Amino acid sequence: MSEKGEVDLTGAKQNTGVWLVKVPKYLAQQWAKAAGKGDVGKLRISKKGNQGKGEVSFTLNEELTVLEGIEAKTASVPREHPFTMQSVGGQLLAVYSENPAGQSEERSDGSSSGAGAGPDKIALEGVVVQRAECKPSVSESYMRLKRIQIEESSKPTRLSQQLDKAVTSNYKPVSNHAYNLEYDRKKKEEGKRARADKQQVLDMLFSAFEKHQFYNIKDLVDITKQPVSYLKEILRDIGNYNVKGTHKNTWELKPEYRHYHADEKTDE
Repeated sequence: MSEKGEVDLTGAKQNTGVWLVKVPKYLAQQWAKAAGKGDVGKLRISKKGNQGKGEVSFTLNEELTVLEGIEAKTASVPREHPFTMQSVGGQLLAVYSENPAGQSEERSDGSSSGAGAGPDKIALEGVVVQRAECKPSVSESYMRLKRIQIEESSKPTRLSQQLDKAVTSNYKPVSNHAYNLEYDRKKKEEGKRARADKQQVLDMLFSAFEKHQFYNIKDLVDITKQPVSYLKEILRDIGNYNVKGTHKNTWELKPEYRHYHADEKTDE
């Protein structure tokens, strides 16, 4: 309900008694298809025996026995449905109806209420005086219906099928994505860098550090053309890695290996 409003208690004043009946799912679906098209069947109430115990049964209209949506199989809904009567059991049960705001409401007694803006209309239709369960008569048509329903429910929801042509209206697959191509390119370049002799790499590093005191790892890779892991392994022996300060994330030689030109002052 969108808004809270008053409950129409006209049904309580009229002392309207209603039955609360539990029906099979397939029967409720057939009733829904016939909404607004007339009667769905006949309810028969008869007395049987000396004790006068009532016997209730429902007979479905023949045109509603046809099922839809079951391919290549013939099955029909049972027509006869006897009621199993139950007591309310001391419970106070009531039936309410909800009519959205802005729509006219037709009550069970044939009267109607006008439409208008405001909260949804809630009305008491009656108090439950009898409970019952509507069960189908066990017959060949009913057993066939249950067998088909079980077969339909056991089918997988997803099935593989062969396509005659490529699907172009939705997502079109590609042989490889751009980020995968970039990764493969970098991997190939890394693989082409063969490890040189350690002394040759040291000579290149010392020559570079004679020109500048600080280098990041990317510049040293470009200078030496060595794999990153191999280059870092050598740098740990001769250099220090700055993790903070002005020259953060750069390498410099350890004090015992430092040798700079006289005209090249350090950046410190």
